[in-house]
Amino acid sequence: MIQSDTNYRTSGLVFLNFFLLVTMGSNDELVKLWLSADAVCFDVDSTLCKEEAIDELAKFCGVGEEIRKCTIEAMNGNISFQDALRTRLNIIKPSKSILKQFIETHPPKLTDGVKDLILILQKKNIDIYLISGGFRTIIETVAKEVNIPKDHIFANRLQFDQDGNYVSFDKAELTAKSGGKGQVIQLLKDKHNYSNLIMIGDGATDMEASPPADAFIGFGGNVVRKKVKEEAKWFVMSFAELTNVFKNGSNNMEV
Repeated sequence: MIQSDTNYRTSGLVFLNFFLLVTMGSNDELVKLWLSADAVCFDVDSTLCKEEAIDELAKFCGVGEEIRKCTIEAMNGNISFQDALRTRLNIIKPSKSILKQFIETHPPKLTDGVKDLILILQKKNIDIYLISGGFRTIIETVAKEVNIPKDHIFANRLQFDQDGNYVSFDKAELTAKSGGKGQVIQLLKDKHNYSNLIMIGDGATDMEASPPADAFIGFGGNVVRKKVKEEAKWFVMSFAELTNVFKNGSNNMEV
């Protein structure tokens, strides 16, 4: 019986090593970081959610095609994020009432598998944050869907006049600037002393946040950004891939 148990433990460790190699090839160190993460930061648009909220808002306001082209440029890292944000908002000019109507008629379309992944992270007491260049008002509805507290949201705030007309966006928000996601992550690491903070996202602005993030996982489940796919050390096409690492890796580390 003792021999059998020893063999079982040995085979489990062999399987884990094989699993790491198959999953990541030469980057199995990233899998180990993922398994030991103490914080995970998600981008929202085209990562946590299937769509780009600003593009959907633009369609709602009748200026969809103009905004879509600008979004692609920004996500591919071809223009500064703040310039892209300013340009898009000056075209859309979303009033408070328009935003309210949009939120009421466009519930979040969560990416397949993300609820399962977040549930596993929460069960493991891993802190989860949403870091987005999108709009806080919209992202709060997303956070509610996956039980993430509002104080774990870092996103842009729109500014309105007394009649509710769009005026500008809060340029003091870190997420309103190029490199802002990295600044948010550094802030979180300094405040909470995270040692293995992982950033997950589809865009160049997400990839640029590592470092200070200890690892970056590129996500292509909704849209594949060429630059991210080519340069990310770990690129996945579904959240199930990340969930399975926890399920298979954790199970076999316990034997």
